[in-house]
Amino acid sequence: MSKILIIEDEAAIRRVLIKILSEESESYAVEEAEDGVSGLEKIKNSDYDLVLCDIKMPKMDGVELLEAVKKIKPEIPMVMISGHGDMDTAIQTMKLGAFDYISKPPDLNRLLNTVRNALDKKQLVVENKILKKKVSKSYEMIGESEPINHIKLMIEKVAKTEARVLITGPNGTGKELVAHQLHEQSDRAAAPMIEVNCAAIPSELIESELFGHVKGAFTSAVKDRAGKFEAADGGTIFLDEIGDMSLSAQAKVLRALQENVVTRVGADKDIKVNVRVIAATNKDLKTEIAEGRFREDLYHRLAVILIKVPSLNERRSDIPLLINHFAAKIAEEQGTAVKKFSESAITLLQEYDWTGNIRELRNVVERLIILSGQEISENDVKLFASK
Repeated sequence: MSKILIIEDEAAIRRVLIKILSEESESYAVEEAEDGVSGLEKIKNSDYDLVLCDIKMPKMDGVELLEAVKKIKPEIPMVMISGHGDMDTAIQTMKLGAFDYISKPPDLNRLLNTVRNALDKKQLVVENKILKKKVSKSYEMIGESEPINHIKLMIEKVAKTEARVLITGPNGTGKELVAHQLHEQSDRAAAPMIEVNCAAIPSELIESELFGHVKGAFTSAVKDRAGKFEAADGGTIFLDEIGDMSLSAQAKVLRALQENVVTRVGADKDIKVNVRVIAATNKDLKTEIAEGRFREDLYHRLAVILIKVPSLNERRSDIPLLINHFAAKIAEEQGTAVKKFSESAITLLQEYDWTGNIRELRNVVERLIILSGQEISENDVKLFASK
């Protein structure tokens, strides 16, 4: 059921709109308000999928109402109803965030198409919010140890800024979780976060991957292609394992950071980009700099904020929380009941040397869940954990 609110001071037009929408679909629940003040009160107290709002009204006009609604419930699409002399104002409302405008008297097809499109947009917004919640849950940071609480505090302080962040730590510690939290808590969260694993891309292709290419730039370049920096415009680019990037690509990344422009491989035209860069590495970049494999000027550009993610062995107090988290997640994925770990089993797992960090712990928990009974005992851990 789609809830639609009509805010219009002319009773005759309200009746026409209500009749048209009610006859169009039984799934439309239509309500009405006779002025902007009462309309705003209804919006504050209820959730609507669409608002049709007149521009010229007593007490509060449509422009004032639009501005007020965008502050409290920006996801509601608002279609403005304009009289003959209101066209300039109607166009202005589009700049303020209105979905569209229709003229009086309303054309039936134009009205219904606009309503359908606006409701489709609202549905997409809702689905996107649900998806973002799921994604956010996937990148949740589990732990209450001092090192993890310190990282959470750093993220809280840094996320809203435009500062570049370099995340360091061994493989499998969850550096990508930190990057996702920085993006999701930033003002860029509505824009994309593009991930690039610099270690997984051959050195001869990394520049094309990051900056794009033009047709004919190399043998397999059969058409123009945008790079990851362009794809991340307005959002965040996450350069994972940046310590494995070639020196020539490093030089281009440095220019992108300094000038906010990129150049596609084989092109001579610069493309302006607005991207926040977050990088991560498991290497000691100062050693890489000393040995000539990493540019010092790029390091200082990237490492405005440094976040070190501890190994699992440095945060053993978080292991019980992580085990319970993985057990619940695996049960959800497999559609089975959650298996319980005995206290002695958890204690034994806390004593292991976790060279593979959280990634290894997750694999061990899954193995124990598959191979053990309903409660996982110390003997199960001894039997299956090290295999």
